[in-house]
Amino acid sequence: MFDGYDSCSEDTSSSSSSEESEEEVAPLPSNLPIIKNNGQVYTYPDGKSGMATCEMCGMVGVRDAFYSKTKRFCSVSCSRSYSSNSKKASILARLQVTGKPPTKKAKVLQKQPLVAKLAAYAQYQATLQNQAKTKAAVSVEGFSWGNYINSNSFIAAPVACFKHAPMGTCWGDISENVRIEVPNTDCSLPTKVFWIAGIIKLAGYNALLRYEGFENDSSLDFWCNICGSDIHPVGWCAASGKPLVPPRTVQHKYTNWKAFLVKRLTGAKTLPPDFSQKVSESMQYPFKPCMRVEVVDKRHLCRTRVAVVESVIGGRLRLVYEESEDRTDDFWCHMHSPLIHHIGWSRSIGHRFKRSDITKKQDGHFDTPPHLFAKVKEVDQSGEWFKEGMKLEAIDPLNLSTICVATIRKVLADGFLMIGIDGSEAADGSDWFCYHATSPSIFPVGFCEINMIELTPPRGYTKLPFKWFDYLRETGSIAAPVKLFNKDVPNHGFRVGMKLEAVDLMEPRLICVATVTRIIHRLLRIHFDGWEEEYDQWVDCESPDLYPVGWCQLTGYQLQPPASQSSRESQSASSKQKKKAKSQQYKGHKKKRKMPVGKKPVSLSSLPMTGGVRRSFSGDEELTPPPYRTLPAQTALEAFPPPSTSREFRPSLKTVTTSQLKEELLDGEDYSFLQGASDQESNGSATFYIKQEP
Repeated sequence: MFDGYDSCSEDTSSSSSSEESEEEVAPLPSNLPIIKNNGQVYTYPDGKSGMATCEMCGMVGVRDAFYSKTKRFCSVSCSRSYSSNSKKASILARLQVTGKPPTKKAKVLQKQPLVAKLAAYAQYQATLQNQAKTKAAVSVEGFSWGNYINSNSFIAAPVACFKHAPMGTCWGDISENVRIEVPNTDCSLPTKVFWIAGIIKLAGYNALLRYEGFENDSSLDFWCNICGSDIHPVGWCAASGKPLVPPRTVQHKYTNWKAFLVKRLTGAKTLPPDFSQKVSESMQYPFKPCMRVEVVDKRHLCRTRVAVVESVIGGRLRLVYEESEDRTDDFWCHMHSPLIHHIGWSRSIGHRFKRSDITKKQDGHFDTPPHLFAKVKEVDQSGEWFKEGMKLEAIDPLNLSTICVATIRKVLADGFLMIGIDGSEAADGSDWFCYHATSPSIFPVGFCEINMIELTPPRGYTKLPFKWFDYLRETGSIAAPVKLFNKDVPNHGFRVGMKLEAVDLMEPRLICVATVTRIIHRLLRIHFDGWEEEYDQWVDCESPDLYPVGWCQLTGYQLQPPASQSSRESQSASSKQKKKAKSQQYKGHKKKRKMPVGKKPVSLSSLPMTGGVRRSFSGDEELTPPPYRTLPAQTALEAFPPPSTSREFRPSLKTVTTSQLKEELLDGEDYSFLQGASDQESNGSATFYIKQEP
């Protein structure tokens, strides 16, 4: 790995043959370092010295650093191999360096005129200058995660927290002090050269790197994406025949860089040899354009429609509803989202479905195989199960910052439930939404009180503060049994204050800079940086709508930076106007619950787990809703006998006033959430230790 690293101290005063005299230039500066790997000398011009081609292996380099007076060979081994006229040695050397078979001619490569080389070099330098100007312009106007984290001392959520993201399940123990080989930007050479850097700080996929040799000097520290194509484990350059050149700033610090690297890297950790391959494999997605799926109708939460995959970016799907002629009626979601299903899913479970006007598939469109969709946990509905009319608490799909009083309106097959928000339901049930029984977005009665979360009471309910005991008695309802809810809590790894990239579920095509502000078991409160708390969203820790820092850069998706004060004011004004227009448009309608306004111009909405999108207040001319049955009201005495004492009911207490409440409401033991086995157990070390070769 470090064999042959030296400085250019060979005699460079020898003259060339007469046929090469036209290419003679000033000798190479003695302080220009070179790398010698496997007996081969790799040197690169500094813009002043001429170049030569090794007649044995085809290597191009500074001719004054070549071996012998004639400068025909790059090393002693090439000269000897050529002299022995060994055809086998020539073939092996050629394959080792270039991976191509030698030509039939004795000379592997014909030399190029010096004028052509200098012209190419001048063009290359001009390209570099233009690229530098472009990058500088982008960095000023764009958002930089590195600057954002450094200036505020933020901490990002680890990649291992996101199982659905690339490398999420095989990130391993990549951490600070891991050494990698990266392009050397502190160099004036015309070709790409590499040097070794160590990770100073890790933020998602992004790492703050420092070149070896800078020690405590942070002047040239830089951020890069670890999963980028130019990031390699230590030893990659030696195996690939790439040059290792120390940065120009510290080039003078050591005379023997080989000894320095051996001392610094022995025993250090680096990336696994197949890291790039794993990154590439983790970014292969089974969903392809032209696949047909069933997806929630964004205008009517209670039903699904057929949509076609238009594009796939980082596992996120842009779905276009099949009836959209101009292909602008679209919907964004992740391929693991519970909002999409295989063709025929709605019929199989009894979910409402809007039939397409298109009688047959369009050419090239085909149904997505069912096994590609996210699997839900199997449940047993034969015993005690959810029933229509049972009460619970649920995340409001229209206002994801609130958890509301809700009712089960219909029980579907395979564990799916149709749920409505109390006090805000349409008469035809068009705004009911679908959750699975194991969804982390529904909770037993009393969940908010125990976890000190503000529960949103039904619209128009005046008996405040809201008490479940009183509400159940007044409505003649019963609470859904606590044991039917999902109480597993994985060791997700999130902490309050961690940064990430999150989908704005009220406008799901947008991914924004966000922060975890609160954690309740597996439930995360996501705050969008630069926006008010009213735009926060409750999201499950395993939601496919959360991504590590650097995900957008890795996949090419556009990241929305934190909002500025001016943009917040303009959006707030626009939101107020929209709310006013909406209230005038639907004045007198039965549904008058105040709707949340997205922080950006809102055209779409979605649910955090299973369900639909923003409720549509308009009627559905194309679909006549089935006569959903509602649980008949009972008298207070029939529902619950009056308590024997005046003590107020507290869900957090194990002892309650009546035996019936013990059976139908939760007790203290039922709230002991199960801490499941860690889902972040290492699948083997993701870093390798560097050993000094004997």
